[in-house]
Amino acid sequence: MIKPELLFTKIQHLGIPVTDLSRSIPFYQNLGFQLVMDSPFDHQEGQGRCIMMQKIEILLELYQFPLSTLESIRTRRDGHIDHIAFDVPDIDQAFEVLSQNGFIPLESSPVFLPFWARGCRFFNILGPDGERLEFNQIL
Repeated sequence: MIKPELLFTKIQHLGIPVTDLSRSIPFYQNLGFQLVMDSPFDHQEGQGRCIMMQKIEILLELYQFPLSTLESIRTRRDGHIDHIAFDVPDIDQAFEVLSQNGFIPLESSPVFLPFWARGCRFFNILGPDGERLEFNQIL
């Protein structure tokens, strides 16, 4: 049995794909969130943009895909929260322990993103109903 305290310490963020960050940013700012990170990312269809909005301990990842993929977001039928991310103190240990205990990571190893001041590393697993669970370490 996995000791959960070894793998993650809290919910880190909720990932929400959006169609227009210029509309989403002021909406969440009006709810008291502050923009704490803004970074481009590469996508198979071009460049996207990811931001983090924070209010006290609540962290939302809002990201906009390139224009060619926005229609799939507009027509989703299963809601718009894409994933739940857990904060981990050691991404490599979390990857190893979950892999050794029958969980199948979607990535072959933790992935680096140039988010935050020094970047972050993450990987995902799927829950029993296809929900995506992300394990993330801010470097």
